[in-house]
Amino acid sequence: MSNAAAQQVEESESTNELDMDSLHILPLSIMPLATTSLKQARLIKNLHFQSVVEIYNDEKAGSGQIAPETLKAHFHWESIEDLEDQRLIDHLARLNSYDVYSLRIELRRAGIELDEVDALKLSEDKQAELTEYMRVFTSPLLAQVYGDSDANIENFDQLIGMFSNPNKDSAIRNLRTLAKKLDIDIMDVPAFLEEYADIFLSLAYYKNCLDDLVPKIGRFIEIMDELEGNYHMRRDPILMNVFGFLRERLNDVTASLTGRFESFDRHSKDMWENLNGDSFRRVRKMIESHHTTVGGVLCGLSLKMGAWEREVGWKTDSPIRRSEFISTQMRSGINRIQEIEDSAPIISDL
Repeated sequence: MSNAAAQQVEESESTNELDMDSLHILPLSIMPLATTSLKQARLIKNLHFQSVVEIYNDEKAGSGQIAPETLKAHFHWESIEDLEDQRLIDHLARLNSYDVYSLRIELRRAGIELDEVDALKLSEDKQAELTEYMRVFTSPLLAQVYGDSDANIENFDQLIGMFSNPNKDSAIRNLRTLAKKLDIDIMDVPAFLEEYADIFLSLAYYKNCLDDLVPKIGRFIEIMDELEGNYHMRRDPILMNVFGFLRERLNDVTASLTGRFESFDRHSKDMWENLNGDSFRRVRKMIESHHTTVGGVLCGLSLKMGAWEREVGWKTDSPIRRSEFISTQMRSGINRIQEIEDSAPIISDL
């Protein structure tokens, strides 16, 4: 392989890793598709919360997008394999989020097996970024075994390594106690830790996304408040209705989502106060049952806030530009975000 070709492969792999950290991008290279050229494309969510196939994305040429239903005509599909590709893309287009945790569940439900088994995971950089979020979940685990929640842990591989090769007699005894509480063999503790790591890494990932969005949503609502105070704007009843509608939807969804995370935290703490196999499985089931709805809501909100930052920005002083974008772009898809949040399982029922 030439140096240029090797560099292109490396850049492609790096781009895929970054895409896997996203809520709204799905690199089709990881999907079992027969159409080779389609594997170079991406399935993305646009501002209206609709899925489109992005054939190319170039700084100069922009983003080349086509609707999933037009793929047959675009690629001149006729064979059985082609139609299977169409069915797969149609299914993926209906999903509300392309984050790795939602995808795992949705692909498993649909019986879709990936070419690369380990493709659905966050990049190492993203996992490192989530280290501080993970300390909330690693501390009680470390305390169980080492009696010290301040150990210097940079990532979960280190944590699993510590448990796999404990260097203190007391740690070995505590590992046996942990295994007994979980009703598993001590040799199965590393497997439990990997499962624990993945479950709570998903929670850290979603919490990181939410913490990034909340101040942006708050600032966006403040901007609408400012526009309502504008003499010319407040004389437009339709615009005032749009502001009211968006404010209500964004406040409701954000409050509901924040409440869900508070419940996750409470249940996680309760689990460690009465740790056993059943309590862990209940918390795992609770968190996993919310992956697709949490992912969908966060995906929709991040699309909206990202578009506002890109197209309008926080510093523009043009009320006309702001109000036009809010009326034509920000409103679209908000009801769908609300519907996803309303469809979330009731935590008390679990």
